[in-house]
Amino acid sequence: MYETLNDLSPSIRERMIELLNARLADAIDLRTQLKVAHWNVKGPQFIALHKLFDEIVDDADEYVDLVAERAVQLGGVADGTARQVAERSTLDEYAATGGGNGQEHVDAVADALGQFGRSARQAIEIAASAKDQDTSDIFTEISRGTDKWLWMVEAHRQTGEWVRPSSGDRGEAGRDAAH
Repeated sequence: MYETLNDLSPSIRERMIELLNARLADAIDLRTQLKVAHWNVKGPQFIALHKLFDEIVDDADEYVDLVAERAVQLGGVADGTARQVAERSTLDEYAATGGGNGQEHVDAVADALGQFGRSARQAIEIAASAKDQDTSDIFTEISRGTDKWLWMVEAHRQTGEWVRPSSGDRGEAGRDAAH
């Protein structure tokens, strides 16, 4: 690690750099999967999906920079080559690799966004427990943005018919809201 006047302990910085590089691999992988969707989408919703996927790429580019630059701020090195990403990414392989129609790309992008959002939320907790609020905040921003994009992509999968969950499906949040 590089020396820095950052007041986080070296052990916390080292753990956060490792976390950041793990999520950097996911962010770069997400970005490339989104570009594959953008390039290859076909069908009646082509223009809407083509533009949507490219807008998500723009935000994914910002996530990549936020994560990489935070690793460097903490005295680390950002590991973001194609080989490093291929080795470290936890995202599943893009599911619509054979071209695919709009719906296949919507499903594949939704899956990737869901996985990426889950790993961002896990990173929030890890960084917060290490008392690195700045890194936690970065992942909170990424999680919030990813959830927004997931909502917009999933709207292309939904039929518009909403079904009220049964009382057994509500979980704690549903019980808390009901009381």
